[in-house]
Amino acid sequence: MVKYVNGKGVIGSFNKFQLTQTYTTFLILSTYEHNGEKKNMAVTQFEPVDARRCFPCWDEPAFKATFKITLDVPSELIALSNMPIIEEKVNGHLKTVSYQESPIMSTYLVAIVVGLFDYVEDHTTDGVKVRVYCQVGKANQGKFALHVAVKTLDLYKEYFAVPYSLPKLDMIAIPDFAAGAMENYGLVTYRETALLYDDQHSAAANKQRVATVVAHELAHQWFGNLVTMEWWTHLWLNEGFATWVSYLATDSLFPEWKVWNQFLEESNHGLTLDGLAESHPIEVEINHASEVDEIFDAISYRKGASVIRMLQSYLGADCFQKSLAAYIKKHSCSNTKTEDLWAALEEGSGEPVNNLMSSWTKQQGYPVVTVKVKDEKLVFEQSRFLSSGSCGEGQWIVPITLCCGSYDVRKNFLLQTKTESVDIKEFLGCSISKYSGGNDKYCDWIKLNVDQTGFYRVKYDEDLAAKLRNAIEKNHLTPTDRFGILDDAFALSMACQQSVASLLTLMGAYREELDYTVLSNLISISYKLERIAADAVPELLDNLRQFFTNIFQFAAEKLGWDPKPDESHLDAMLRGELLTALALFGHEQTIKEANRRCLAFLDDRSTPVLPPDIRKAAYVAVMQTVNASNRSGYESLLRIYRESDLSQEKTRILSSLASCPDPNIILEVLNFLLSSEVRSQDAVFGLGVNWQARETAWTWLKTKWEEISKIFDSGFLIGRFVSATVSPFASYEKAKEVEEFFASRVKPSMARTLKQSIERVHINSRWVQSVQKETTLPDAIRELAWRRY
Repeated sequence: MVKYVNGKGVIGSFNKFQLTQTYTTFLILSTYEHNGEKKNMAVTQFEPVDARRCFPCWDEPAFKATFKITLDVPSELIALSNMPIIEEKVNGHLKTVSYQESPIMSTYLVAIVVGLFDYVEDHTTDGVKVRVYCQVGKANQGKFALHVAVKTLDLYKEYFAVPYSLPKLDMIAIPDFAAGAMENYGLVTYRETALLYDDQHSAAANKQRVATVVAHELAHQWFGNLVTMEWWTHLWLNEGFATWVSYLATDSLFPEWKVWNQFLEESNHGLTLDGLAESHPIEVEINHASEVDEIFDAISYRKGASVIRMLQSYLGADCFQKSLAAYIKKHSCSNTKTEDLWAALEEGSGEPVNNLMSSWTKQQGYPVVTVKVKDEKLVFEQSRFLSSGSCGEGQWIVPITLCCGSYDVRKNFLLQTKTESVDIKEFLGCSISKYSGGNDKYCDWIKLNVDQTGFYRVKYDEDLAAKLRNAIEKNHLTPTDRFGILDDAFALSMACQQSVASLLTLMGAYREELDYTVLSNLISISYKLERIAADAVPELLDNLRQFFTNIFQFAAEKLGWDPKPDESHLDAMLRGELLTALALFGHEQTIKEANRRCLAFLDDRSTPVLPPDIRKAAYVAVMQTVNASNRSGYESLLRIYRESDLSQEKTRILSSLASCPDPNIILEVLNFLLSSEVRSQDAVFGLGVNWQARETAWTWLKTKWEEISKIFDSGFLIGRFVSATVSPFASYEKAKEVEEFFASRVKPSMARTLKQSIERVHINSRWVQSVQKETTLPDAIRELAWRRY
């Protein structure tokens, strides 16, 4: 029985009904094996608009109500819902479970989970019972998430100045679950990979993911559940804030992880998507329920979180926290829109927040700020950045921060017009030219967007860019600024506003880089450059790979293959990424050593020669040697996949299989993804095929489209198939072919993703043509390839 009580817009109460076959359309049926026997669990997932499939309701966020739930379930099973159980009556093979009435909340937060579970339990400092539920036999894997949850609830109580509003919090790991996690009030559901951590077989990256996802979902208990968006247009209020706050919590619990440096990867995803003409504003108009799924994307999450970080940096941490707490208190148990948050921050800070932030939430895109020296002045100019290189419309109020020669010399101002200039000596108190005369102080370099807190890109004139490259080589800049300079240069190169030769020269300045976040981005950029070079200058591909190998060997040799006593969390993550990159770029010693270690691991799964942090690197290296006549490595990885009960290990293998350069093996891998051996939620991990097999993947997608459409009919996963398969291409002819194929096959849940993917193909095509015209590039690549660092 689901009963509304005292709800806004209530239409009455509803008669009791049981969760029989008639009503199972709204349930996720998840299966797993225990002691060789198949077990089932049933799970609801109502966000965004599926509560209406379970019970009659006004299924919109603003129609809040209280809920009193009663379930009839098999007597041997555990039945969970949002609230604690108040009564349980057993009647033969069935039992009736009744729950406390919930606080007022939106329909999409109602949750039910039924199955056989183990759990671990703890309490917060003010007595809230916290449990982590999981498959029978996996309770120990829930202990880390439990620790994070208890500490995070206490932290949020202080930060939001409002206690957690329910008497209990349950978190449960679901084997089959399309979303990463879902913040149902008091009963948070997760994929196993986002909640469970195994000390013996999970990598450091898995541990960090569990911490940030748990912190994200618990942030929703305040920002989303207690205070809820009025309509899906304001989804970013939920997701952007939960993403930002999750980093705040994780940094408080694990400061040695330096997660605010890693937050730049979140911003980068937002910048990349928002650099498309087919992006959308943070506040996007939603006219129909079918449109909601597609805005659970990098704009709502990553750009939303990034503009919040930018605003907090501008207002100051203390002012921001106090204003946010006042907002939560004022709007508890009700709904808000973006302007309500701006009003609270305006009141707390005295700053014109609404005027400042409207240009970032209501307007699509973001600016590139060009800075140059002219007549002893610094000239700033803003324009919309588009990865296509096109000129875009738009103007923003940009919080400019800059430092000059030292982090002790910082300046900031708001760039509110298209162009603005400042006198260098007056503004900075120094000269930026050695030959200015007199006794002026001299500034070696100027860096805009200090610590990358602003959501914009920066383009420097040639002289300023050369000074920054020199500062990187001398290690004068922080990791966040080294990240930002590199990332902006790559984006400008993709937009054909900067040559690839100059980008590669800049990359050479990072030859002694050891920071995890900077190197991770350097690796990602290298992969993208390899793919473009394969289309634009294939005769130089080996030289380019040699250049990348030369750069990454420095850090890889320092870290080695084996973990060192008391090494940092970040070094553990970096080792795996570096070895993966060296394997993909064909480094023979890495591939040989990886194969040796994998063979030892096959013989003894407890061997220390293949710790979790380097397993993916080893698996990727193994797949580099696989082809139609040498399948042993592929068969070995499938054996490990089939024998493992750890979801993280299975996804690790799936993402490695696709790296094989042999198209025939890739076709087998793709067909394997649709088999009963792979949970449908995990199939997307195997879609990142090697660039050499792009055509194979596209032909497979067309052939299997009807089957894929049937399995992934609704939700965001079908869009992942389209994006992963289409986006890597780089020809206008292929873009036209894709458009023609999907002309009669597009679904509402993938329409925006399809347009974005086709736009990426056009961007790649334009970039390839630009690279082919760079007359200095061949000599630059050859020179860099033979340079020894």
